[in-house]
Amino acid sequence: MKKSICFIVTVALLTMGSTAAYAKNTWEDKSKDAWLDGKAESTLLFNGHLNSFDINTDVKDGVVILTGKVESEVDKALAEELVESLKGIKSVDNRLTVLNNEKEKDDNELLSSLTDSKIETVVKTKLLFESEVSGTSIEVEVDNGVVTLMGEADSGSAKELALAIAKNTKDVKSVVDKLKVLKS
Repeated sequence: MKKSICFIVTVALLTMGSTAAYAKNTWEDKSKDAWLDGKAESTLLFNGHLNSFDINTDVKDGVVILTGKVESEVDKALAEELVESLKGIKSVDNRLTVLNNEKEKDDNELLSSLTDSKIETVVKTKLLFESEVSGTSIEVEVDNGVVTLMGEADSGSAKELALAIAKNTKDVKSVVDKLKVLKS
């Protein structure tokens, strides 16, 4: 009987001790999550490129959950990167919604157009500076990185050189050959 009472008291003390330790860890974990949430909110608030009032942060066990809305994919990535860089953050669950996909599409189209213009200028300049190719007789058109060469080449070798110059230009995806050879 004495052993049974000692056993019951020991089990009760161990149970109370582990419960107290669990409660302490839960309280500390919740405090740490609240502190990390404040850091994340402040970081987003002080960033001039984001509207932090449209972004919500919640933290659970060191994982930040971003919800709300942003203007573009760039803003979504920026918010994630800013929060992820904070000390103490384990990871970021980015659930932000992008409002203006049309703006992103327009930006991509503009970038593609600028890249095509750059490619056209570089290829045409290379052809004009190559003494073995009559650059003034070759027209260059670019659409989404695809270069089309049209016009006349003085020989088969000049044609191949013009095609090689176009193919070896940065950002060129492929080359369409519409060149005519004047001499065989």
